Amino acid sequence: MILAVPREAVSKERRVALVPETVSKFVAAGASVRVQRGAGTAAAFPDELYERAGAVLVDDVRALVSDADAVVTVGRPSPDVVGSIRPEAVVVGFLNPLGDPGYLAELARAGVTALAVEMIPRITRAQSMDALSSQSNIAGYKAVLLAAVHLPKFFPMLTTAAGTIPPAKVLILGAGVAGLQAIATARRLGAVVSGYDVRAVVKEQVQSLGATFLEFDLGGDAEGSGGYAKELTPEQQERQRAWMVDQIGANDVVITTALVPGRKAPLLVSEAAVAAMKPGSVIVDIAAEAGGNCALTKPDEIVVSPNGVSIVGTTNLPSTMPSHASQLYSRNVYALLSPWIKEGTLTVDMQDDVAKGACVAYAGDALVGGTAG
Repeated sequence: MILAVPREAVSKERRVALVPETVSKFVAAGASVRVQRGAGTAAAFPDELYERAGAVLVDDVRALVSDADAVVTVGRPSPDVVGSIRPEAVVVGFLNPLGDPGYLAELARAGVTALAVEMIPRITRAQSMDALSSQSNIAGYKAVLLAAVHLPKFFPMLTTAAGTIPPAKVLILGAGVAGLQAIATARRLGAVVSGYDVRAVVKEQVQSLGATFLEFDLGGDAEGSGGYAKELTPEQQERQRAWMVDQIGANDVVITTALVPGRKAPLLVSEAAVAAMKPGSVIVDIAAEAGGNCALTKPDEIVVSPNGVSIVGTTNLPSTMPSHASQLYSRNVYALLSPWIKEGTLTVDMQDDVAKGACVAYAGDALVGGTAG
């Protein structure tokens, strides 16, 4: 079995799909691991560490993947990589199948078995494989640090000889993995934290982290399948936005985390809500890459509103912490593939529930959330 790790196709992507720690595990399982030279440099994993772990370094990407049994990436493989992969090889990565059906068709034409890690089902057995959660965890943490950098105030309460400084008030919108980590991190920094989510089931989780859970009657719970929130009706969305104006205006920091897979991010923070905030307040929009939860968000920009509110639209937050993000993702990949490696051969079990959920291209067909085999 030959496993290939190319450099990432997007220049701002600093993560690497496999770190040396995991490479050594694959080698011990009988795999031959090839790594494109320089693939891990931006994540603080130099080439010599891969060589020590048993990997073979390759310069040319086509030679790297042409006879590989599996190609592992973080983001989507480049067209050059896809065009060079042999049919029936396995491709693993964040493939965005719901957001770009055209790319999915390219993978199908290449004849590969494509496993989109964001489609791995949220079942107990697959927790160690859940790359979406491992990377969202990092995004929630980093979002709070960005807010602290841009907020012209302390997060914690400070008692000094010059008087007492009150703690910052932080509101987290969305209590999924990213939101819960943001709550925990803001609490560690000493802020007074509140959280909101359309799913009533997360109330206890928010409170267990020491935050106040804001409640608003939407006329029914909005929990969907797989632990995700259902998309609200236009009327529910409008009622929610109007209610949020006062809630948002009472806080120094708002961090938004709401995403609907394969769709534009829901609008939670209206221009009226931004206008209700005090000068110097900060909004960090984790959903910026999907259009943003704030009406004023611009991807990869910091927008300052007329009333002095900074809206931070940094995208791909996990990539800003590439070392640990790569380490966690690499472990997710090993947990996904290792059960299918027998005597040094990789055979994806297409009857496995994990494979059924994650497989988005198989035997020349494009699949989204369906089954193959």
